[in-house]
Amino acid sequence: MTSAAHRKRIWGWFFFDWASQPYNTLLLTFIFAPYIKELFSDGAAAQAAWGYTVGAAGVVIALLAPFLGAMADKGGHRIAWIRVFSVLYVLGAGGVWLADPGGFDLTLVLVLFAMGIVGMEFATIFTNSMLPDLGGPDEIGGISGSGWAFGYVGGLVALVIMLFFFAESAEGTTLLGLTPALGLDPDAREGTRFVGPFTALWYIVFMVPFFLWVKEPRGHAGEPLLNAVRDAWPELRGTLKSLPRTPSLFAFLASSMFYRDALNGLYVFGGLYAAGVLGWGVIDTGIFGIIAVVSAALFAWIGGKADNRFGPKPVILFCVLVLTAICCAVIFVSRSSVLGIPVQPDSSLPDLTFYVMGAAIGAAGGALQSASRTMMCRQSDPERTTQAFGLYALAGKATSFLAPLSIGLVTDLTNSQQAGIAPLILLFLLGIVLLNWVKPERERAVCPSPERSSPPA
Repeated sequence: MTSAAHRKRIWGWFFFDWASQPYNTLLLTFIFAPYIKELFSDGAAAQAAWGYTVGAAGVVIALLAPFLGAMADKGGHRIAWIRVFSVLYVLGAGGVWLADPGGFDLTLVLVLFAMGIVGMEFATIFTNSMLPDLGGPDEIGGISGSGWAFGYVGGLVALVIMLFFFAESAEGTTLLGLTPALGLDPDAREGTRFVGPFTALWYIVFMVPFFLWVKEPRGHAGEPLLNAVRDAWPELRGTLKSLPRTPSLFAFLASSMFYRDALNGLYVFGGLYAAGVLGWGVIDTGIFGIIAVVSAALFAWIGGKADNRFGPKPVILFCVLVLTAICCAVIFVSRSSVLGIPVQPDSSLPDLTFYVMGAAIGAAGGALQSASRTMMCRQSDPERTTQAFGLYALAGKATSFLAPLSIGLVTDLTNSQQAGIAPLILLFLLGIVLLNWVKPERERAVCPSPERSSPPA
C-alpha cells in the first residue's frame, strides 16, 4: 500500500505526535514545572506536590486504560474516542492559565493539569494502536521513529515560540529581551501562564490534519457501544489470564512498566531539579529544553533506522543502560560540586554538565520511546491491537505512581532533591533485568503487512 492516500494517512498520524508533544515539553517539563517551583518557597515542597499530582493521574490511567482498549477493539470508533479525550487535553492545558501568583486555587490548577495528562495518555492509546495499519514488520520501526522525531520537532518549535515571545524571566523579559507578546502582563506572570492556552490552541490547530487524513480501516466499525462496554471486561479478563502463557509479551510489559516510569520521572522532574538544585529560572530551563528536544528528535529518527535494521530490543537495552548511567551521575551535580569535584559557587561547570546530560537524556529517551512502541506492535495480536496498547498504557502507568510518589516521599524524608532522584536508578535496573526474557523475533509475524491490512476508508 504505497498510494498517495496511504502516505497522507501516515503523515496525518504523525501530526498527533506534533500536536500533543507540547503538553510534555512545555507543561510537564520545561516551563510550567519550574514555574510551579517559583510559586513555592521550598523546592523540595514543590517537587513533592508535583509528584503527588502526576502520580494521581497515573493511577487513573492505569485503572482505565486496559478497559478502554478492550472496549475500543470490540466497538471500534477509535477516531471518536480520540476526539473525546482531546477535549480533556484542551481543558487541562488551558487550566494552567489560572495559576496567578497573586492568588489562585492550587488544588484546582493541579486537578485540571492532571486531567489534561489523562486526556493525552488515553488519546495516545488509540493513535498508537493504528501503527500496525501503517506498514509491515520491517517498516513500522522507521515509521514510529519518524513520528516521534516529528513530534519532538513540534515540541521544539512550540518551546522556542514560548521562550522567545511569551515566557518571562524574573526581570520580566523573554529570552529575546522582549516584554511578553499580546500585551501580557509580566508582573502577573501572564507570559509564562500563557503556556496553558498556547498548548491547548496548538493542539486544536495541528490535530486538523490528523482528523482529515486518518480514517478507520474498512471493517473496523465493531459492535454497538453498549455491547462493546458489556463485552470489554470479559475480553480483558481473558487476556490478562493468558499473559503468563505468553512470556515474551509478559516480560516486555513488566520491563517497560519500570523503565518507562523511570524515564517519565526524569522528564517530569528534570525542570524542577534544575530549578531547585542549580537555581535555574524558566529561561535557563527552556534553553536546557531546546537542547534536549533537538537531541531527542534527531535520535528518535536515528533510533527508528536502527530499529528497522536490528530490531527494537537492542535499541531499548542500549538506551536504558545510557539512562541508568545518566541518572546515577545527575545525583552528583550541584552548585558546589560536579561528579565529586568541588567547584566555585559562580562556576558554569554544573550548568554545562547538566546541559550535556539533558542532551543525552533526550537522545536516549527519544529512541527508547520509539523502539518501545514498535516492540509493542510486534508483541500484540492484530485483532486486539487497541487492547494491547491499553495494556501497554497500563504497564506504563500501573507503577507510574512509583517514580513521582517515591521521589516525593524520599525528597520529603531527606529534604534533598538530589537524594529524591535515587529511586529512578532502581526502576531502570529492574527494567534491564526483565528485558532478558523478551524475545521479539518470535513475535515478528503478528504485525500485518500493508497488503494484508484493510485500505483506509
